[in-house]
Amino acid sequence: MSFVTFVLGGARSGKSRYAEGLAAKHRGPKTYIATAEAIDGETQDRIAQHRRQRGAGWKTLEAPLDLVAMLTALKSGFVLIDCITVWINNLMHHERDVRAEIQKLCETLPAMRARIVIVSNEVGLGIVPDNALARAFRDEQGFANQRIAEVADEVFFLAAGVPMTLKKTRRKPATTGRAASSRGRRA
Repeated sequence: MSFVTFVLGGARSGKSRYAEGLAAKHRGPKTYIATAEAIDGETQDRIAQHRRQRGAGWKTLEAPLDLVAMLTALKSGFVLIDCITVWINNLMHHERDVRAEIQKLCETLPAMRARIVIVSNEVGLGIVPDNALARAFRDEQGFANQRIAEVADEVFFLAAGVPMTLKKTRRKPATTGRAASSRGRRA
């Protein structure tokens, strides 16, 4: 059974750093699923900076569109998905059905046997965008955040690098695959 942590916040709020810090207690394999595409020099620089920040010990996989397929290919371990916002942008750009993709993700998460941390931007705290495309993006992002928060075991909102707990279950995440399977045998 998976344990899902959802980390929300604005741009440069410390979401990714906080999410990566959650992996410190995990002793097994760590996989980073990146949704960004290196489409220009700035994006390439950001991706390189994120890789340096994470340091060694991470396997990086890229899933700009087929996030669910990439996620289901993983069997266990610690999985960090960064980020849902960029994924939604990619889906919209390629004219995919965003709501259907979000639904597939939310149906997949509970069936996984991994510690999953998902990063996303909260884009609904500002003014109403002045154009239809931006409003559609904001709406899809808001829908996605609500759905993922529903299935998540815990949800944190970051502001100025400080996490605030929005939701927390009583279950504790396993720190290794062995701990998760032995706990299941005792129950």
